[in-house]
Amino acid sequence: MTTPRDLLIVAIDMASSPPPERGELSLALAGAELIDLLDAQAVTLEGDHIVPGYRPAIADRLLEEAASSFARQAPYESVGDWLWRRGRGLSAAYLAVLEAEGQLTRGRRRRWGLSRTGQTELVDSLDRRLAANRWTSDEPILAVLAAAVGIDDRRTGNSPSVADDAVATVLAAVHDAVRELEAERQRRAIEGAAFDNIWRGE
Repeated sequence: MTTPRDLLIVAIDMASSPPPERGELSLALAGAELIDLLDAQAVTLEGDHIVPGYRPAIADRLLEEAASSFARQAPYESVGDWLWRRGRGLSAAYLAVLEAEGQLTRGRRRRWGLSRTGQTELVDSLDRRLAANRWTSDEPILAVLAAAVGIDDRRTGNSPSVADDAVATVLAAVHDAVRELEAERQRRAIEGAAFDNIWRGE
């Protein structure tokens, strides 16, 4: 299991209605990938810039894609810029992998849809149980990433601390990117409402 897979499973299992926005979730998944790659020593951070290290063997296909996506020569990419680039459509990619593995099944009453025509739910699996165990153990990284996308059922007012400075830098960048995306969505909604009012003569 990887942190992004755990995060997605938790997001599906714990999400209230409406579920997390796909854009915010994609940014958090990219952050989870970067944290796992820091742990594997595939990258390091110089300030807030990502410096690739050696390329370890990575069994997870999407995590391997992430490892191969870094700028390998200076000037290196900032964490924030990489999150935006890597995060584009990432939640859909992870959902597709879970579905291909049989981790998701079509259902009638669950809150997550892979497409406009079908709803999906998680099957009972070892991966799901391991993700649930990590969630209930209050593991700080998963808790902070989940909170970034609005999953904060037991942790309101109790933000867990992360000792590793590089990991803390990534988590802060995820939160900044999520806030930026939310602000942009709100700005577009306001502009759209103002445009509609003009046409209605209000």
